[in-house]
Amino acid sequence: MSVVTTARQNYLERLPATFTYAQARQLGLSDWTLYRLRDDHLIEPLGRGLYGRTDLADGDHDLLAIATRAPRATLCLRSALARHGLIDDIPAAIDIALPRGTRTPALDAPFSWHHFDAATFDLGREQIELGAGRTIGLYSAERCIADAFRLAGHEGPELGNEALRRWLRRRGSAPAALLKMAAQLPRAEASLRRSLQILL
Repeated sequence: MSVVTTARQNYLERLPATFTYAQARQLGLSDWTLYRLRDDHLIEPLGRGLYGRTDLADGDHDLLAIATRAPRATLCLRSALARHGLIDDIPAAIDIALPRGTRTPALDAPFSWHHFDAATFDLGREQIELGAGRTIGLYSAERCIADAFRLAGHEGPELGNEALRRWLRRRGSAPAALLKMAAQLPRAEASLRRSLQILL
């Protein structure tokens, strides 16, 4: 291994799997070193000022970018319902929830931002592994269905109904647990209860 290659490898080993430009500079890497690592395909841009090591970053780059920039980010609505297998859509944009009052990060990927009440933000919130040492929030199926009903004016009435029909066909689905979740969210319970009465 040449001296140059050894030096680049030493710089690379200082970096976490995903990192920002500012973090790289704090670790002592110059702009020139970053450009060389990029040109040698040892790191790759994930978003504006955000990079990933190609030897470690093996997950979804868009989700890695958001998890790095916004640790409270949570997959919600269509994106979460698709991940739970409750709709067939492949959303054109990734639905991400942040607590109301949180700054929305600037990213290149197509995100649809939703700001949910901080008091109920963690209801039904789980964590999923993205690889590269990162996690991102994901709302439970019950929370996603309740959100689809309470946001039907924005998302359309069919989203909640389609997800609810599929959820009811699953073994172990518990309508009482779904209603309990909906009761904790504004504008969700009444319309969800009406749909359950029709479908059950």
